Amino acid sequence: MKPPLGTTVSIIGAGRLGTALGAALKHRGFTIQGISCGSVLSVRASRRFIGAGIPFTDIHKAAAGSRIVFLTVPDDAIVEVVKELAASVRSWSGVFVFHCSGLHLSAILKPLARKGARTASLHPIQSFASKRAEPDVFRSIYFGIEGEPQALETACSLVRDLGGNPLVLAAEHKPLYHAACSIASNLLVALIHEASGLLPSAGIPRPMGSDILLPLIQGTLQNVKIFDTGKALTGPLTRGDGETIKHHLKALQDHPSALLVYREMSKSALSIAHTEEKISSRKYRQLMALLADK
Repeated sequence: MKPPLGTTVSIIGAGRLGTALGAALKHRGFTIQGISCGSVLSVRASRRFIGAGIPFTDIHKAAAGSRIVFLTVPDDAIVEVVKELAASVRSWSGVFVFHCSGLHLSAILKPLARKGARTASLHPIQSFASKRAEPDVFRSIYFGIEGEPQALETACSLVRDLGGNPLVLAAEHKPLYHAACSIASNLLVALIHEASGLLPSAGIPRPMGSDILLPLIQGTLQNVKIFDTGKALTGPLTRGDGETIKHHLKALQDHPSALLVYREMSKSALSIAHTEEKISSRKYRQLMALLADK
């Protein structure tokens, strides 16, 4: 069932995601009714950015009366928040409750489902480094959705209202899906951190790292977008250049963390190069042995 514009929404956990979501929903014509956060200063700041809603530190007051309730609290807080909300006196019959965890299933909302709520998980595949995201931050991104059949239609409709794309997941696939998202986002940041951390030892000041590496990173991502990962892969591994790899490994001897990353990620890249037939099977075996230090 598609919620009409003007439908009342509450945001429980007005951090970076909750604030961005509230602002985007308001921009799309939904009525933001209650906003909650553990800190008075934080919830007031979120309210100012969203431009609507009554700020609370009490989750019961924030959730009262809304047709749709989003739980955008940290993953390890969901169980306790659900337990507390389920103990409230309000009626949950016909209320849509969505949590935004990429890992947890909608089953974590079962105490509210038993009270008549329609429940689902609704996870935007995007990172939020600040509360002050643009209202169209959800445009064209995918949302991993899993939940009760009666809630899925509304969840998909909400995603489309935000300009996004719904991706309905089977419950058993969600942990692997979330691991993929974490590798693509969180571990990409760690990879860039490792790379930029090598530059000072090469006589390049660390503050210059972003200026030097970001154009390369952005160009690579653009190539992935246009061609796919196989065709976007370039560099010495795709040329079977063992001498360059040897020099890299030697240069990284004094940087054990980066050396470990280099070896393991190069094995993955080498497998891509072999699958794409950019290198021969003989060269693939030689380079794999080199990377394995055999």
